[in-house]
Amino acid sequence: MRLKALAVAAALAIIPLAAQAQTSGSQTAEPTPPKFKAIKIVLVGDSTTAVLGGWGPSFCGWHVTSFAACINLARGGRSSGNYRAEGSWALAMDEIKSGGFTDTYVLIQFGHNDQPGKPGRSTDLVTEFPANMKRYVEEVRAAGGKPILVTPLTRRQFKDGKLLDDLGPWADAVRKVAVETQTPVVDLHARSQAAVQAMGPVEAMKFAQRPPPPEVVEAAGKTGTTISAAPPASATPSASPAVQNNAAVEPMGQAKLSFDYTHLGVVGADYFSAIVTDELSKSVPGLRRYLIP
Repeated sequence: MRLKALAVAAALAIIPLAAQAQTSGSQTAEPTPPKFKAIKIVLVGDSTTAVLGGWGPSFCGWHVTSFAACINLARGGRSSGNYRAEGSWALAMDEIKSGGFTDTYVLIQFGHNDQPGKPGRSTDLVTEFPANMKRYVEEVRAAGGKPILVTPLTRRQFKDGKLLDDLGPWADAVRKVAVETQTPVVDLHARSQAAVQAMGPVEAMKFAQRPPPPEVVEAAGKTGTTISAAPPASATPSASPAVQNNAAVEPMGQAKLSFDYTHLGVVGADYFSAIVTDELSKSVPGLRRYLIP
């Protein structure tokens, strides 16, 4: 009996020690891992930047390292005016203000839908458009982000072998705003113009979302002039081929796959996203280590 009592007493003495050790272990917090350092890149613009029809998907998918989050908030049919009016800019601002990243860069490209002939979208080139672009720059900075302006991607329409520069004035306006606000600029317009002009009208058709109709290729090959891929319903067989009406073929709403001289397929997205990446690495040297050529 005496031995049994001693055994019980020894066991009871051990229980508090075990409990104390368990409690002590539970109070020892695991070391907090260091915060992963990364940047964020936000794309703002129209269909030539957006997910379907623009260079943005290829840029985010192939030209940004894993140390950068890339978010494409560009939307088809949007101008520097209605992108804000519909609330898309408010969403972009939420991304800029969300925090958690060492830096947030915002690439802003408008111009296509700011042109005349697009009700609810068009802005005045002299007053509204530059004012809108300046406001975007100022608000990005006020939110702690770093704005980068992008001149509009060229269209691929030709007349007698010469590329039509219908977006030149809007590209000039963006460059002027960049100088006035001391904002880095990616001159996509100049680079894309030079590339498309060197290719000519037929070769440049490879950048479209869908292959061109045979008559479009034939006309461009013979005359050096691009014609509308979708003639008006009222056109008769004997009517002369029409120049594409960009306001008519670039509607608001969900983008659709088709052939035109504005939007990009996979080949076009890959080609022009590489240009954006190259220009971006030059204009913002601090981004180079996050970019893949």
